[in-house]
Amino acid sequence: MILDLPDRGMPAPPDTPSTHRVVGIIGGMGPEATVDLMRRIIAKTPAHDDEDHIHLLVESNPKIPSRIAHLIKGTGADPTPELKRIARNLERAGAQGLAIPCNTAHVYADAIRGAVRIPLLDMVQLTVDKIAQSGNVARVELLASTAVHRTALYERAFSARGINTLVPSRQDQVMALIQAVKRGETGARPQAELGDIARDAASRADVVLIACSELSVIAAGIAVPFVDSLDVLAQAVVNFATHPTAPR
Repeated sequence: MILDLPDRGMPAPPDTPSTHRVVGIIGGMGPEATVDLMRRIIAKTPAHDDEDHIHLLVESNPKIPSRIAHLIKGTGADPTPELKRIARNLERAGAQGLAIPCNTAHVYADAIRGAVRIPLLDMVQLTVDKIAQSGNVARVELLASTAVHRTALYERAFSARGINTLVPSRQDQVMALIQAVKRGETGARPQAELGDIARDAASRADVVLIACSELSVIAAGIAVPFVDSLDVLAQAVVNFATHPTAPR
């Protein structure tokens, strides 16, 4: 089950859906994770009818250059120009905030912020803050892509909060599962494999963190408490959209 860490200081919901902010999603990295984020946003939104749901502007573009090829292999094109183009298009279309359902793509977060005038809901920082605020956490094991580990995206953010991060001993198997989801393999076998890896992680860490949105898609196989970064982002989108007077 997902480890339920408390939200703090959230304002009350608005009286009418007309005050909702519009959220743009830079998607396609990968397509399954983008759909999963949208599903979670819908599930978390208090609604009685269609108009109560959040207006999402989604560009699901699987043609964005590979983050793994660029960051790890050093053979791929830089995805920054395409990410910036999509961010600007979403802003022009009316988005008042942006979300990216891909942890690795947050390596390029500063470039995306610099391309637009609207805020980016930073999945990495939001997740780190949520875990740190829960208290009594000294070690977090990251189930993430090798690119996330090598760029120290989470490691730096957790270190600033006095929290150590651990890399799974079976990182090659984690990467194989990520690639399996990209191929559309999301059934019982990959779910069970991820559950086994998470069980090992829970024996070493205070918190198991799903820090890859492909792994979020198959997280139903996990039987130990965990935090899912995609779930944190989904809640942040709902909070941002439905509390228009809240700070950005």
